[in-house]
Amino acid sequence: VQLVESGGGSVQAGGSLTLSCAASGYFNSGYCMGWFRQVPGKEREGVALIDSDGLTRHADSVKGRFTISKVNAKNTLYLQMNSLLPEDTATYYCAAKMGMLRSFVVGDYSYWGQGTQVTVSS
Repeated sequence: VQLVESGGGSVQAGGSLTLSCAASGYFNSGYCMGWFRQVPGKEREGVALIDSDGLTRHADSVKGRFTISKVNAKNTLYLQMNSLLPEDTATYYCAAKMGMLRSFVVGDYSYWGQGTQVTVSS
């Protein structure tokens, strides 16, 4: 499985961005995919997850602002980010694992993208 993120960039606080993650060599069912983010010097943290049935889980810090979705026909995962805050600044990573448990544990994920930078200025 290969994951390639795109869509990062710089935006002012209150703005919006949409991240995309194109997956190849994909498993058709029984999986979980998600978005994580990391700031230098801090641990990687979970942002949002979606399983193969389309059930989602969002971190408390992004609920009501970020929405995860996927288009199976395109093998693509999305993260719509609205009302961005300076504290959302991070490198955002796409991740995938077999099994449908919507876990925010970084070590549970076997597949990772290279990351895309999101910078929110105040």
